[in-house]
Amino acid sequence: MVAFRPEPEYAEGQRRQNILAILFCILALVTAYIPADMQQSIAWSMRVTALRPFIVTQQWVAAAKENAAEAGILRAQLDSLTASVSSQADLLDENRILRDLLDLAERGEAYFLPATVLRSGIPGSESTFFLELGSGDGIENGAPVVNRHGLVGRILEVRQEISVGMDWTHPDFRVSAMLQDGRTYGIVENRRGAFREEDRLVLNGTAYYETVPDDTLVVTSGLGGLFPRGIPIGRIAGIEEVQGQWRKAYRLQPMVEPGSATHVIVFTNPSPKNLYQLWSDDSSSTVEEEIAERRDP
Repeated sequence: MVAFRPEPEYAEGQRRQNILAILFCILALVTAYIPADMQQSIAWSMRVTALRPFIVTQQWVAAAKENAAEAGILRAQLDSLTASVSSQADLLDENRILRDLLDLAERGEAYFLPATVLRSGIPGSESTFFLELGSGDGIENGAPVVNRHGLVGRILEVRQEISVGMDWTHPDFRVSAMLQDGRTYGIVENRRGAFREEDRLVLNGTAYYETVPDDTLVVTSGLGGLFPRGIPIGRIAGIEEVQGQWRKAYRLQPMVEPGSATHVIVFTNPSPKNLYQLWSDDSSSTVEEEIAERRDP
């Protein structure tokens, strides 16, 4: 039986590997006994020749890891700064509103009390709100609720320490109104749309032969004794409808968006009779102008 022998090519490769291993061992032994200066010279020569690509690759990998770590830190700092700026912007906006309300309350002397609007969030109660003021604070049923831009609504129910109010989107909202110059009178009422976003205010009952220009300011007239005279309600935004040849109704651009009214002022008893000079010109801006102010403070 013929003995098994390795193939010639395999045997030749094995011999070469053995020779290389022996040579490396000899070089390692020789290197260990050569002077230190010569060892450093050889090491430097290896680094700048055979090992240079590996060293450069290692440096590149280390730099990439460092840059990735720094980018993560910078991203976290940017997120933190963005959140801080956003919260500060909200605080600045709220502080501006509170300062305006305080200025309004000071001009109103002892007639006003500041309050925070609380919404229940229950379906069907979108047009009502709660205030942490009650009869113990001098609040009565029907008391007007305003902010720095104008009329928000009125009080529906008063208890000792809390009140329930309605804003102008409530289907029962009505207020006697007039143009700022006092030459045209009517009733401002809510017209419900197919969606809540389509709710609008309408100045109803004006004379057919009188034409009211767009952007004319409409204020409370004081008739009926519920609302004092001179509270801004809205601005004329076109004709809503015409009945025959005896009556017109005008759409209003409301001065106040109820959903954004978080801080308000409530009239106490007794209320002033005339508020013409209370709202300054800079506070008689519409909802669109208020939104523009928030976007570009």
